[in-house]
Amino acid sequence: MPADAQVAAWRPGVPGVTEVFHAHFTDHRYPMHTHDAWTLLIVDDGAVRFDLDHHEHGVTRSLVTLLPPHVPHDGRAATPRGFGKRVLYLEPELLEERLIGAAVDRPALADPLLRTRIGQLHEVLRLPGDELEAQSRLALVRERLNGHLRHDVTAPPASRDPAVARRLRRLLDERAPQGLSLDEAARILQVHPTHLVRSFSRAYGMPPHLYLTGRRVDLARRLLLAGRRPAEVAVAAGFYDQPHLTRVFRRTVGVSPARYAGGRPGRQGSDTAC
Repeated sequence: MPADAQVAAWRPGVPGVTEVFHAHFTDHRYPMHTHDAWTLLIVDDGAVRFDLDHHEHGVTRSLVTLLPPHVPHDGRAATPRGFGKRVLYLEPELLEERLIGAAVDRPALADPLLRTRIGQLHEVLRLPGDELEAQSRLALVRERLNGHLRHDVTAPPASRDPAVARRLRRLLDERAPQGLSLDEAARILQVHPTHLVRSFSRAYGMPPHLYLTGRRVDLARRLLLAGRRPAEVAVAAGFYDQPHLTRVFRRTVGVSPARYAGGRPGRQGSDTAC
């Protein structure tokens, strides 16, 4: 690896994502190669040029690139300062095989909303513990990609389904400590994952993952006030680990779990007469 290369790669616990890859390269040139996954790429710095199916393409910060599985391509910097990129490798089944041709014809997509959603998904995937949010964001990204490949990118219909929203809320209440995946909830309630997310958000003013986080924080508060240690509370309330509990608790409540539990005020006055 060149001395100026910066690379981070990991496999998140999110169905559909085989790898997350963040990199900055100055001189590296990718030889012609293929992947067995869909390659979803955004550029954060510089620009990239690549050949796909005997056609040259350019990618800048404003574009989203989707490279289909099993189709040869290469890659190189298009500026002297190199390029920084974030990549999601997606399971081949996440998008239909018959859409590969459309991706070959138009791999670079000018869609600010899609780029924003992909960036948000990367932020969620940086640390473990927020898998339901990642699954929800991935479902919306997948829907948008399907629209592009089918040449039908339109505003999604307003999802008004209060009955489904109520059923999902009950399910989240019941499963708060152990949690559940978006796909599992969709199977139980027999609706499409994106319909679940949109219906719930419209009915309650927040997406399902924020509601679940709130239920877990409420449980953590009760356990902390009962004298449980933060490390125990993290497990019992459904957080990935104690740092995850601390991060979410501080963002929600404004203080760390330890400070919250030890914040009882002193007694005012005295029971003993002077």
